[in-house]
Amino acid sequence: MNRSLRPCLSLPRHCRVRRIPARRWLVTDANADNYITVLGDKYPKDSKTNITSAIMDKLERKLHLQPSHPIGILRSMIETHYPGFTALSNFSPVVTPAMNFDDLSFPLDHPGRSLTDSYYINSDHMLRTHTSAHEVETFAKGIRQWLLTADVYRRDEIDGSHYPVFHQMEGARIFHDNPNGIKDLEEDNARLSAHLAKSNIVIEDVPHVTSTNPAQVSHNPKHAELVALNLKLSLNSLILDLFGGRAGAGEGEPLRVRWIEAYFPFTSPSYEVEVFFGGKWLEILGCGVVLQSTLDKANVPNSIGWAFGLGLERIAMILYSIPDIRLFWSQDPRFSSQFTPGQINTFKPFSRYPACYKDVSFWLPDKALHENDFCDLVRDAAGDFAEDVKLVDAFTHPKTGRSSQCFRINYRSMDR
Repeated sequence: MNRSLRPCLSLPRHCRVRRIPARRWLVTDANADNYITVLGDKYPKDSKTNITSAIMDKLERKLHLQPSHPIGILRSMIETHYPGFTALSNFSPVVTPAMNFDDLSFPLDHPGRSLTDSYYINSDHMLRTHTSAHEVETFAKGIRQWLLTADVYRRDEIDGSHYPVFHQMEGARIFHDNPNGIKDLEEDNARLSAHLAKSNIVIEDVPHVTSTNPAQVSHNPKHAELVALNLKLSLNSLILDLFGGRAGAGEGEPLRVRWIEAYFPFTSPSYEVEVFFGGKWLEILGCGVVLQSTLDKANVPNSIGWAFGLGLERIAMILYSIPDIRLFWSQDPRFSSQFTPGQINTFKPFSRYPACYKDVSFWLPDKALHENDFCDLVRDAAGDFAEDVKLVDAFTHPKTGRSSQCFRINYRSMDR
């Protein structure tokens, strides 16, 4: 093997790491325990079990419930913006595939269902991949306007902006689809429009309903447009509250927001929202009019409503100028001491070491190896010392047909 492709056996002093006890990869095999314990409950393993010990270690951290953590601070600020909404934040991350996908009308061939994208405890239980997994049960409780914050889990690449655990906030509001409900909707639209008209904000909008972003067949098109308008006005007001007047928005310049048609399996019409901050357009959330089938499953008749979902890490990284997503998980007081409830301030880096690159190459097994599989192996072995992982070379032997890959791993601690 070429010297440059040898596995990392030692590290220079500046990025040497402590020895980490070997962690067991939690898959089903003849010698493994037949059960796995998640948050105190035992589940039988099967062929779908792919949750790792690195992920298990994060299940009880609940950053969104820590009042002086950037994620907790941002959660509280958004909840304050919606004073009439019920705030929910204690749902278990363990859900069923039906809750996570089927109840929200995900197609059977949607990539999110695959083992390469999601963490499964077994065929019947998984870790939620989005807060929308709780939409039906929340609507079914009779709560008509709510904010739900939770940790969500997705198998993903390793770099400065991706992490297998992150935090989402789901917001939803439904209106009675009758004259009184429509009147409430129109009055709220007038109130929000008047507020935004007096604010320093420029909004690049798109039509509420189009042939490529249609109202649902079961909805009155006029009512669907009013709900979509209410969603836009409500979120424009939130974005103004979070980003308006911040240094990155441009001193003295109006805050710029733009709306884009989108597709989500559980809303129609659907939109994505971007904000111009720090000299570039940044996507911050997705939203839309809730599918009627979702409300039907929750047994909420004669109603129409909207929902949005935003990533708290994405927004916190922008507002606080936090350069690496791993920092949110740091327990170094030099990180945690910089934040105060109710305040947005610029993060000051306290440690930055040179990159330490090591290449690892290996023959691929007969069974396909997805890049996310390798990233999970790296996380289980190196934890948050791995800053990024990139596939840099691939080779197929001309005689045997065997394939190999070479990954470049950058080891760098954010704390020391």
